[in-house]
Amino acid sequence: YLARKFFYLWAKLTFGHILPSKARCFYDEKILQKAFGEWKEQWTVCRERKLSLRADNHYRHLLLNLIFKAWKAYAWQQQGKRNKYYVAASHAKKQTVLRTWQCWLAYVDVQRTKHGMKSVALAFRERSCLHISWAVWRRQHYQKCTGHKMNILALQHWAQSLQFRAWLQWRELYLYTQNEKQEETRAVTHHEHWELRRCMGAWLGFLNLHRVKKHQNEVAQEFHQSRTLRRCFSDWRLSWECKRRMHAQQRDLEKQATRIALWRVFVHWKHYVLCVEEAQQCELAEKHYKYRLLVLQKFWNCWKSRL
Repeated sequence: YLARKFFYLWAKLTFGHILPSKARCFYDEKILQKAFGEWKEQWTVCRERKLSLRADNHYRHLLLNLIFKAWKAYAWQQQGKRNKYYVAASHAKKQTVLRTWQCWLAYVDVQRTKHGMKSVALAFRERSCLHISWAVWRRQHYQKCTGHKMNILALQHWAQSLQFRAWLQWRELYLYTQNEKQEETRAVTHHEHWELRRCMGAWLGFLNLHRVKKHQNEVAQEFHQSRTLRRCFSDWRLSWECKRRMHAQQRDLEKQATRIALWRVFVHWKHYVLCVEEAQQCELAEKHYKYRLLVLQKFWNCWKSRL
């Protein structure tokens, strides 16, 4: 006691009001807070990086979809314009041919009487010229339609190749992230299951040992109580047999005193049993808390080493 007293005095004079144990606890707490803050910051950065990658992929996909829709609308508009142009050209050509035909009929009617052979020659010449012009126009129109179709096919093939290339890149990135996430979750679950299984085995062994000890204590207490009760009963029986012939009032008083004594013994025994059970529960709770702290410290060390 004197050595402890002088040791405390020396510690206060050396270290001040704050003892090394309190300083060590405060240092461990600050180290834990700092490590948790760094881990939280890294986790936030990793999550923001994943969200940015997903946003970029979604933006690229949306941009390609909008480009494809705009190109499709432009293609439909151009096709409608070309159809209208073809209808207008054919109608204009028909009107021109009809007007030319009407003029030519009027001219034939006027010149039929004068130039029969000349009209036949002119009609043949007109037919040959129209045939040649029609052939030239038809050939140019066919070349124009063929070139337009080739341009449309080239644009479609370019858009499909671009979409397919973007889809392949996105698929590779998605599969890579999914594989990494699955491997991380499998490793964490395996490690947690293994640690929990080992802790559960140790806790079950400790619980079985504690149950065996508790059962032995209960058996010993029951034997001691039965022995004490038997001894008290035998003493009470001997005293009762010795004083059986005394007065009834004295006998009643002795019975009442005996009951009071038995009640006191029972009350003391009950208080003792409750105190023992409370002490055992407190000890069990303290051991469980220590085991929990050990497990948490082990998980913390494993996590720090992995980090």
